Amino acid sequence: MGLFDGILGHDSKVDPNELRKRLDGVLIEGEEAKLAFKVIRDFFVFTQWRLILVDIQGITGSKVDYMSIPYKAITRFSVETAGTFDLDTELKVWVSGTATPISKTLKKGSDARGIQRALATGIFG
Repeated sequence: MGLFDGILGHDSKVDPNELRKRLDGVLIEGEEAKLAFKVIRDFFVFTQWRLILVDIQGITGSKVDYMSIPYKAITRFSVETAGTFDLDTELKVWVSGTATPISKTLKKGSDARGIQRALATGIFG
């Protein structure tokens, strides 16, 4: 699966130029984005070594939070899919040394299985 094959949320495709711009200076030598999902303005980026959560903040999007989670530090993860009355999908990632998971809320229709496969591949594959 190529980097830009990932689709998440309202069928919004990852713009390769925007992703390259956002990851400029973030990836280390030899590291490459293998898979990316977009949720409105934010990105989930899976490399061969880590998960990068790109949280674009503010009206202009100039403030960006990059959270890097090495796969070896992920102790477990959970994906709760949307239901009939609960319209959101919930992603939780537990990192070693912390009791509280990192939680992200995704909109109904999100590719929860794709994210789950990408996490499992990074951790176990």
